[in-house]
Amino acid sequence: MAEYRIDHSRLTLTADPAGCRYEVTLPSGAQWRIARHPFVRFADGRIVPFPEPSAEARTSTGTSDGVRAVYGGFGGTISVETHVFIDRTTGDLFFEVRLDGDRPGEVEAVSFPAPFEFGAAPGQGYTVLPRMQGTLVPAGETISIASGQVFERDAYMPLYGQVRGGSGYAAVFDTPYDAKYALEDDRVAPLWQTSLGEMRYARRMLFRFREPCDYNVIAKCYRAYVKERGALVTLREKIARNPAVARLPGCAVIHEGIAVHISPKSDYYTPGQPEKNDYYTTFDERAAQLRALKARGLEKGYTHFDGWGRHGYDNLHPSPFPPHEAAGGAEGMRRLSEAAREAGYIFGIHDQYRDYYYDGPDFSLDEAVTGADGSHPFCSVWYGGPHSFLCSARAIDYVRRNYAMFEQLGIRVEASYLDVFSVVQLDECFSKAHPTTREQCALNRRRCLDILTDRGIIPSSEEVLDCVLPSQVLCHHAPFYTTKLGAPDSQAVGIPIPLLNLVYHDCVVIPWIGLPGSRGGWGIPVNDCAYTHAILNGGPVYCPIDADEAQVAAVREACASAERLACEEMLRHEFIDGNLRRQRTTFSDGTVIEVDFDTEAYAVTPGRS
Repeated sequence: MAEYRIDHSRLTLTADPAGCRYEVTLPSGAQWRIARHPFVRFADGRIVPFPEPSAEARTSTGTSDGVRAVYGGFGGTISVETHVFIDRTTGDLFFEVRLDGDRPGEVEAVSFPAPFEFGAAPGQGYTVLPRMQGTLVPAGETISIASGQVFERDAYMPLYGQVRGGSGYAAVFDTPYDAKYALEDDRVAPLWQTSLGEMRYARRMLFRFREPCDYNVIAKCYRAYVKERGALVTLREKIARNPAVARLPGCAVIHEGIAVHISPKSDYYTPGQPEKNDYYTTFDERAAQLRALKARGLEKGYTHFDGWGRHGYDNLHPSPFPPHEAAGGAEGMRRLSEAAREAGYIFGIHDQYRDYYYDGPDFSLDEAVTGADGSHPFCSVWYGGPHSFLCSARAIDYVRRNYAMFEQLGIRVEASYLDVFSVVQLDECFSKAHPTTREQCALNRRRCLDILTDRGIIPSSEEVLDCVLPSQVLCHHAPFYTTKLGAPDSQAVGIPIPLLNLVYHDCVVIPWIGLPGSRGGWGIPVNDCAYTHAILNGGPVYCPIDADEAQVAAVREACASAERLACEEMLRHEFIDGNLRRQRTTFSDGTVIEVDFDTEAYAVTPGRS
């Protein structure tokens, strides 16, 4: 077996398919090596490393140069073919793997390529992970967080990277929908899952090496990748498609509820205390609160009302009609919508098309997500009690029906939050009537949001998954990965960075939950103020419906900055003089923002007017 050398102006690749060794040498002389063996993990627990190839050869096309290898010896009829090549135009390095001959359910995962060795000394580099908003793991520290699923909180974006000395790489899951990453000490390894029980198609990683490199460069490498593929849909483009979106920048988020009913079968049920399980606030009371908030000076707002349906929050979905009768019914909801508009606020609601409640009027397991063994998911955590998951292929028709129903009731919904679509795992469904891959699930979720857009409704969802974002305008939040999400003593995992905003700031509105003087919160490290993060990131903040005039003034200041920057790209994020508590962001209009997380002081230097 041979060793192959492939030269490009950006890098030189030395490949040894027999030993599964690959070495990248950059113009500076910096080297990145793969020295471990990839493997196939079987459903019965066996892990079989790649043996010596049965065939290998140099490849050359009109656009690339590389090495192809074929591996057997995995048992049965399984064979694996790899192709490692450099794109002549871009210098991008691709690792592609295809597994053939597997039976349904036989294979659990394929590892290829094995991870690049890191080994940087403390202070000489870091690993970039896409956990929620983003995190750095400094060199010398073991990556102690669990391995991650792409397109969940583990990885909002199908991206990771490493920086060592002056060089580094952005690693992109070029086929991201059935992908995970495994963390091994200071190394990151791609893992490929099956799709509907089989490997089915070739999987491919893209590595973009850069000198000099930092996490900003990695983010911009990925932004360029997304843009070239037509998936970078900016807010300006979303406004052009749906002019209602133009009202959103600069709005504070006003998040309140109407009704709560907690099923005795829910994990949240409190026995013997009925007042904690059933309560409501009328639509008219909420309308009065909006008018009072306007009188205290909040000019621009986006309302998000939970629990408007027959049994209140997280109940009966996807069929929660009619609006809660005791709270005022359809007439009361209509009055609330009108009051929001009269105040100059956007009227938005919570909605849900994944949790599929057993006691819903249209419930049928025929429409639920179906596993390979014919079973259906079950959950009883949320207020409505026992439920399965609605297949995303069936969700589309329910969204279309429900928003036609709002029209029939004369309730003008201007914005809607389709819960969990942009945070929970992409569902596979093995139903013969509506089989759905993870990729199809992402497209179905986007289609649900697009139905809203086509009706002139502003579409939002919980957090920010890259695969849903082209159809999403607003999220609930997209904060940081912390040790105990939501706990008051939650610490940052690694060093928080705005990796997501470096890629997508001008594509989605990301609000932050917290006002000056408040530390910690959901996804906010205990010593940080979410309001300071909002200022640094050019994002709006939430406004309590009963906010006093001082709180309203703070909200207006953050939201005014957010309005100016909503359609601007975040060009760079920095730690000032290496101090992790003092940070700076720069935007495409020239705005520079500096903050101090210890004192909560900040300075905004506007760019062009």
